[in-house]
Amino acid sequence: MKQWMYPLFVIIGASSYGILSTIIKLAILDGYTAAEAVTSQYFIGFVLALLIFAVTHRSIPKFGGGWTLVLAGLLTAITGTVYGQAVSYMPASLAVVMLFQFTWIGMLFDCVANRRLPKRIEVISLFFLFGGTILAAGVIDADISAIPWQGWAWGMAAAVSFASFIMVNQRQVTGMDTITRLFFMSFFAAIATAFLQTPEIVWNGTLLSGLWTYGLILGAFGIVLPIFLFSIGVPRVGTGTAAILSAVELPVAVTASVILLHEALTLLQVAGIIIILGGMILPSVTQRRLGMRKSHPRR
Repeated sequence: MKQWMYPLFVIIGASSYGILSTIIKLAILDGYTAAEAVTSQYFIGFVLALLIFAVTHRSIPKFGGGWTLVLAGLLTAITGTVYGQAVSYMPASLAVVMLFQFTWIGMLFDCVANRRLPKRIEVISLFFLFGGTILAAGVIDADISAIPWQGWAWGMAAAVSFASFIMVNQRQVTGMDTITRLFFMSFFAAIATAFLQTPEIVWNGTLLSGLWTYGLILGAFGIVLPIFLFSIGVPRVGTGTAAILSAVELPVAVTASVILLHEALTLLQVAGIIIILGGMILPSVTQRRLGMRKSHPRR
């Protein structure tokens, strides 16, 4: 597999996360709660992973990897839960900004794990991402004085949890293919969700009343696709680069809200999206230029 495909897998996986908030909002407009929508996401996501495993393997899955897969599944469920709590205390646009703190947190985790200092281009890229996030989320004119401390705490918890999820996904499990890994991670995420959210939707008829349509989309784009692609891409590109590439989630979220929810899009938000995309590709462009200089030195 060509090297350029691994960053692309991370970008596509992060992009799939970007549509989740819009689908959850659509579910709320249809009369369901955010907790019910999130629960349907993890339960149906596990069912989809189970079906994919059954079709491709036709055997009983053999567990391996120890706490890596358990922790990854748990972090997946925790991220969805605490982010939902953050949204309940603050505007969704501000909650997105808090979630996007995972970019520098993920970079910090990578530096500590590999005992290195951040590269200059990585720091510059993070400045681009942070500035673009503020513009794209449309929070410049927002009043933050009335937001309780719980909102900031839940938002930061979501950022730490997501950064941790990316880092754990960097660990490879010897002897386990990606689909089996997807099955176990979605299984542990569903178990955690049963304790953290509203599992009663399964037996009280809510899931089959129409919620399953939203759960199917959320499960496919919030569980199956990102876990599958992250499991392939993140070990190859590393936690720091994956955190930067995952910033594509916000432009996708803004675009999805404009298309599906008909929300207004300002010039500042467009500028923010462009800045975010620039911050994402900056490290790759710089690294490629350095590689070309090394392979073609001046005489």
